[in-house]
Amino acid sequence: MGTPAPVDTEPYDEFAFLRDVAVEVGGDPDAVLACERLDVEVAPGKHISALRWGAGAPEFLFLHGGGQNAHTWDSLMTLLARPAIAVDLPGHGRSDRRDDRDYGPWSNADVIAALIDKLDLAPLTLVGMSLGGATAIRLAAEKPDAFHHVVIIDVSPSTGAQGRTMTAEQRGSVALIGGPPTYESFDAMADATIAMSPLRSPEAVRRGVRHNAVRLDDGKWMWRYDLFPREGDPERKWTDFSVLWDDVARIQAPVMVVKGGLSVYTLPEDMDKYRQVLPTVRVEEVDGAGHAVQSDQPALLNALLNDFTK
Repeated sequence: MGTPAPVDTEPYDEFAFLRDVAVEVGGDPDAVLACERLDVEVAPGKHISALRWGAGAPEFLFLHGGGQNAHTWDSLMTLLARPAIAVDLPGHGRSDRRDDRDYGPWSNADVIAALIDKLDLAPLTLVGMSLGGATAIRLAAEKPDAFHHVVIIDVSPSTGAQGRTMTAEQRGSVALIGGPPTYESFDAMADATIAMSPLRSPEAVRRGVRHNAVRLDDGKWMWRYDLFPREGDPERKWTDFSVLWDDVARIQAPVMVVKGGLSVYTLPEDMDKYRQVLPTVRVEEVDGAGHAVQSDQPALLNALLNDFTK
């Protein structure tokens, strides 16, 4: 059985920000697709939450990174304006938490495969960033008939390899996963995130934090993800993605790998490895983007997605 996501004691309209998002990224606020929240029971007692954009058959399936949620794609979606599903991965956003706390790409891929079947999705483009990108590699290899294009954003199976180190500044807001799970106030939580997100406006960061936080009964604020270490946890073996290179080689659909130009999560040698393992791969680097390309340069990512899937 899964454990439900924590309840927010200060509910809000999660879609009220979308017009502001569109204006900020240069989109048309009147052209933003309708968005609704889905709850999908992928197995008895196990629920995944997702956002459905548009009324037509989804053309894209988006998987976010660790410590994020489906709203990380909002800026991109106001520009892309094509029907899509954006998932809250297990242990993130409004999706159930796993009792075994295994949030690796293998268990994630099994859950998302079940979601695809439950929603009876036609073949579409799979887009994953960071942990979602690692999940996309596994999912595309295991369920090839479900995807006609695959996009992997700023991750490789070598990401997180032993010996690779990054400063907190290089990790950006991802570094917050190693910090406190709760804060005394929303402002304290937002300020900590703004300090780690120099490529985004404070207003955009505050919106993102609101989507990624819940107010508890005692008035404190907690992140909407279940990645903080707990006493007695088993060793997190799922953070080693290296064996996914075998899955990269198995992907049948056309693949595009997108690297943030300012990111150190992926290195030039990672791109060389992609080309070696998958000679048909398309590799793109987005100037002015860190790890979260979809947030730092949504317009450039939008152009790449449209060109790749045309």
